[in-house]
Amino acid sequence: MARLGRSGFEVFPLVLGGNTFGWTSDEKGSHRVLDAFVAGGGNFIDTADSYTADVPGNSGGESETIIGSWLAARGNRDSLVIGTKVSRHPEFKGLAAGNVKAALEASLVRLGTDHIDVYYAHFDDPKTPLAETAGAFDALHKAGKIRVVALSNYTAPRIKEWLDIARREGYEPPTVVQPDYNLVTRRRYEREIAPVLADEGMVAVPYFALASGFLTGKYRQVGVHRKALPYFQLIGAFLTGKNRRNRQEFGEIVRRVVASRYFTEEGLAVVKAVEDIASARGVDMSTVAIAWLRGRPGVVAPIASARTVEQVSALLASAEFELTAEETAALDEVSARVK
Repeated sequence: MARLGRSGFEVFPLVLGGNTFGWTSDEKGSHRVLDAFVAGGGNFIDTADSYTADVPGNSGGESETIIGSWLAARGNRDSLVIGTKVSRHPEFKGLAAGNVKAALEASLVRLGTDHIDVYYAHFDDPKTPLAETAGAFDALHKAGKIRVVALSNYTAPRIKEWLDIARREGYEPPTVVQPDYNLVTRRRYEREIAPVLADEGMVAVPYFALASGFLTGKYRQVGVHRKALPYFQLIGAFLTGKNRRNRQEFGEIVRRVVASRYFTEEGLAVVKAVEDIASARGVDMSTVAIAWLRGRPGVVAPIASARTVEQVSALLASAEFELTAEETAALDEVSARVK
């Protein structure tokens, strides 16, 4: 287990992402994935109130609802750390104080709980004064509705600004940051965010740990480019959302489009290096990629999602898999070339 910064929470060094729940995984399949994660020692689950509003046929909050039904069926809420986010739900956009409070109450209902362990400002809201947002989070913390204040997708200057406000006003400061960070997306986190976390005693829980599947070796010849995404969104608009196969196919298209941004000579060299280590050590590529990320400065637990139970074991293995110094150096060197 790893300590989640100054929060006091002890968490498994891998977070299960809930972004597939209600999208490529239906309720039963999602419950099986959650069961497998907990059976393997996992206790930290990540979601957002906007998951999965962009999926045809959905309206937002589907992931939270599925996690809530699972918590109710298993009766295990007190043994878990639940993280969710605010600012992107279609009915609760932005980070104005009233919206943050209303969105939190809606999340509590969907999750079937009376508090959120780690509550993230999902994306910065430049239209709302940061002091107002920080005050709203602090009020929820004082009310016992949230345990840990957290930030997702914030720049280093804005993280510092929030911290300055918290110190000045006596607010609960943010403890956890959720950045986009992996073997092919290193520069912003390492150059800008990690130094702030080190100075302030904060920790990172990175998302896109597998770069949308790119680091699993699945997408070596991506057939679509990210600029084609609006076209595929139009295709998705014609799906009813009732056909599970259609949802899975649409999900695969989206993942391919997202993964295509890594499809460069340097990116493919990283995939080859991960594959070489995985083959030599007899483990899955995802295990190697997440193990590297787990060992980076400030990182407590990377986030990874699984559509099926079969995918969970490789993710869980990353929590105990240790790279050698030579393997780490090789991955450091090849991934540093990615622009």
